[in-house]
Amino acid sequence: MFEKVRILVVGDVMLDRYWFGDVNRISPEAPVPVVHVGRREDRLGGAANVARNVAALGVKVGLLGVVGQDEAGDAVARLLGESTICSHLQRDVTGSTIIKLRVLGRQQQLLRIDFEEPPTEAVLRDKLAQFAELLPQYDLVVLSDYDKGSMVNVAAMIAAARQAGKPVLVDPKGDNFMRYAGATVLTPNKAELRRIVGDWGGEDDLTARAQRLRADLRLEALLLTRSEEGMTLYTDGGVAHTPTVAREVFDVSGAGDTVIATLAVMLGASKPMPEAVAAANRAGGIVVGKLGTATVTFDELFGR
Repeated sequence: MFEKVRILVVGDVMLDRYWFGDVNRISPEAPVPVVHVGRREDRLGGAANVARNVAALGVKVGLLGVVGQDEAGDAVARLLGESTICSHLQRDVTGSTIIKLRVLGRQQQLLRIDFEEPPTEAVLRDKLAQFAELLPQYDLVVLSDYDKGSMVNVAAMIAAARQAGKPVLVDPKGDNFMRYAGATVLTPNKAELRRIVGDWGGEDDLTARAQRLRADLRLEALLLTRSEEGMTLYTDGGVAHTPTVAREVFDVSGAGDTVIATLAVMLGASKPMPEAVAAANRAGGIVVGKLGTATVTFDELFGR
């Protein structure tokens, strides 16, 4: 069942760059640790990490996004080439690839440096046209919006996918969720939802605000990820809460990517929504026990 699923991931593609080293002294120039870098590692980040998580579960996945015509873009292309992900990258000759550089000393993150600039309008038009061409090849669409500028046409993508009968899952960002209207499922975390509906005073108030937003956006479901509190699913049928899977939290980087990827795989395989949410919750609990942007395998998730 899972091997027949085809998922298209669209969004802000990034390169996650890690510098690992030892810290043995404090700088004489400022009260900061000196990291002697001994190892460097590049990983797929942002929407590419969502695609990486889908692929790790053994599902066919394509990735549509924009990177620069630069060294970091070449690194993303190389990593995709080494994976089972079908690359549909657009190269922006005048822009640069988004990079998140993390410096770690003794497995603890000490610093993160971001390099980013939005893609040009021309390459975004090409991306939208390519999205329409790719739709017939896939069963389900995941839109991974990191608010980095490559998802300005997200409303048009949702409309095209829904017209084609494809479910659309969205990991949202920003202050305007109306652009996600008509999607199948939205997966905000608490901070993202709070920016839209304001602070809530208890579970009943939260439910009322979440259900109102879901109705306003014409969503089939809104899945609120709540970190150590688990997840809460809001649908026409009511509210269902899934408690967190008790694990030691090592690194929450990319946990949301793992959650939406797992949810997409399960729904793409025609699993019921409660079963899909339970699997996504388990996957999120597993991945936070790993360092950096990581993935969960089928065996880890299902124990076989």
